[in-house]
Amino acid sequence: MGNCCSDVAGGQSAVGGTASFQANSSNAPNDAVDAFLNSRGYKGLYSQIELSLSAAKLRDRDILSKSDPMAVIYTKKKDGSLQEFGRTEVLLNSLSPKWIKKFNITYQFEIVQHLVFHVYDVDTQFHNIDVKMLRLEEQQFLGEANCTLSEIITRSNKSLTLDLVNKPGSSGSAIPKKLGQITLFAEESFASKTTTELVLRCSDLESKDLFSKSDPFLIISKVTESGVAVPICKTEVLKNDHSPRWKPVFLSIQQAGSKDSPLIIECFNFNGNGKHDLLGIGEFAFCRDRIKFVHACCIRPKSSQQASNGNPRLPDSLHYIDPSGRPNAYQKAILEVGEVLQFYDSDKRFPAWGFGARPIDGPVSHCFNLNGSSNYCEVEGIQGILAAYISALYNVSLAGPTLFGPVITAAAHIASQAVTSDRRKYFVLLIITDGVITDLQETIDAFVKASDLPLSVLIVGVGGADFKEMEILDADKERLESSTGRVASRDIVQFVPFRDVQSGEISVVQSLLAELPSQFLTYVRSRNLYPIS
Repeated sequence: MGNCCSDVAGGQSAVGGTASFQANSSNAPNDAVDAFLNSRGYKGLYSQIELSLSAAKLRDRDILSKSDPMAVIYTKKKDGSLQEFGRTEVLLNSLSPKWIKKFNITYQFEIVQHLVFHVYDVDTQFHNIDVKMLRLEEQQFLGEANCTLSEIITRSNKSLTLDLVNKPGSSGSAIPKKLGQITLFAEESFASKTTTELVLRCSDLESKDLFSKSDPFLIISKVTESGVAVPICKTEVLKNDHSPRWKPVFLSIQQAGSKDSPLIIECFNFNGNGKHDLLGIGEFAFCRDRIKFVHACCIRPKSSQQASNGNPRLPDSLHYIDPSGRPNAYQKAILEVGEVLQFYDSDKRFPAWGFGARPIDGPVSHCFNLNGSSNYCEVEGIQGILAAYISALYNVSLAGPTLFGPVITAAAHIASQAVTSDRRKYFVLLIITDGVITDLQETIDAFVKASDLPLSVLIVGVGGADFKEMEILDADKERLESSTGRVASRDIVQFVPFRDVQSGEISVVQSLLAELPSQFLTYVRSRNLYPIS
């Protein structure tokens, strides 16, 4: 999917594609993938994303011509191993390639999806071989880059440019050498079998060749919502023709974009050295303000006096910091949830609070800044949350009772300020607890009040406590009702017991974030908030 070359070898080589490069629908979205994900419990958390690749300032590894680059995409598994996802076509004589081949990948909101990109210079002797059959060790390595799919998706223009560097350990310098850049552009796919046939022709083209007529070909690009022009199609080269008529081009709705999106057609004179002459350019019509995710993380360093958490300096405590580096349940929850949500926060600064503890020379607090400051509650990044959590364990005395209300009120206050100042942000409060609270009704009242705000609350239960009260707060069967009889305007709470999902196929994060997209959409739709370009 994503290229519309004819079956003429000359057309593919016109913009650098090797003769063996063909359109491949193996990565296209299909009902089978959707059915499989639904069967595994992934409901509404995923969408099909189409990736486009381009590069710039690549190294020139050829002596008499420029490099002939090809890009390879890998997905990185949890164990760090790479699995090849797909390959682009080979573009001849180009140090700034814009590959036509597109890649469809399933974006899952609740999972960190690591991608690795390798760029190779394909030797001339391999140009007539299908790219799938190329042995990469026989090609010249031009550089690599890596990112997560979330990093691309969360950019305002859905585009991310990365520096290409050597493979780790391949150079003597500790500082990676920059070897050019690769740009990744993401666009949501939508299933449609509708196609449009375009018959294209030109007349009275300018002659660019000294002893013959021009050898014209076309590149068709679409303009995305962010204004980026992405090539979607190329025609064959027609030799010695000033009034060319190319073979029909078939474009799907996904390729062409919306009816309001213009298509740009560029006509080039083909040159074997890759420096194609622009003969003309035309345009015709084929007939969002971002909601920002941020999250606050509330770390509970204490349970009630019954001490299921215990002394954090002893191995039987849920808060025990293992000298070997093995994370406890609280640290695991911070890492796993934070690793996903951090990409939706633009400044990576997170409010972090503790509750159910007595700071040095102070009364028991049910909402204190985890970083120890009396002036500000934010920390830098997920590692900042972890560092503040560990520091707090050695600087507070654990004490009861356990109250949720003050922390929820603090998060609701931040969300309320965003609404008042007309800032389009959505907040996620993470509470990690052992499950025993003493202010259940006050907590329900706080949740009901907060249900009108851009806020969701994720609760992770750790340890072996009775989580019946947490399940009441989750309110999956019926909405929460306050002590005054007011019913919550929407569900904003999701609770997951850590022990129930540790050994299952669905991770803590997947279970915890299962309702977040629908909670977010319910809020923005109720406020008539729409993305604008």
